[in-house]
Amino acid sequence: SPAAWAAAGAAVRMLHDAPLPPWPGRSLDEIASELDGECEWLVTNGVLPAGLVTRNRRVAEAALRPWTPVFAHGDLQVTHVFVDGDEITGVIDWSEAGQGDALYDLAILTLGHEEHLGDVVAGYGTDVDLDVIRAWWSLRSLQAARWLIQHGFDPSTPGCEFDVLRSRL
Repeated sequence: SPAAWAAAGAAVRMLHDAPLPPWPGRSLDEIASELDGECEWLVTNGVLPAGLVTRNRRVAEAALRPWTPVFAHGDLQVTHVFVDGDEITGVIDWSEAGQGDALYDLAILTLGHEEHLGDVVAGYGTDVDLDVIRAWWSLRSLQAARWLIQHGFDPSTPGCEFDVLRSRL
C-alpha cells in the first residue's frame, strides 16, 4: 500500500540518520570502473544492444557525483524489507551495509517500482534529487545483469532490470 511504501521511506531515513559505521563504502572510482566493465560485458556478449547500454551509461553518470556519506544498507531491494500491513517489521541482508549514498538505498528500494517512488520519498521526509535516483536505477541495472544471468535469474522478466533500462529511453 502507499502507507507501507511511505513507512519504508521513514525506516530508511532512520537508518541514514544513524551514526556512520567505521568501515568505508565503495569509492566513486570503484563504482565507475565496475560500471564500465559491466557495460563492456553486456555489449561484447550481445546481451543488450549497444545503444541501450550507452544511453543508460550516460544516465548513470548523474549518480557518479560526490555525496555526503550516510549509514546505507547497500542492497535495500524490496525483497529485503518485511511488512505487516502498513508497518515495517524487519530488514534483512546487511552484507553490503556501510558508508554510502542515501539516494542509492532509495533507488534500490524503488527499482522496478517507479510508481511508488513518491510514497517512499514522502516517508523519507526530505527533498531528494529524483534524477539521481533514476541514474542509480540505470547504474544498478547495468551492473546487476551479468550476476543475475550467471546465477540463474532472468533480468528480462517484466518489471526487472532490462525493463528498467528500456524505460530510461
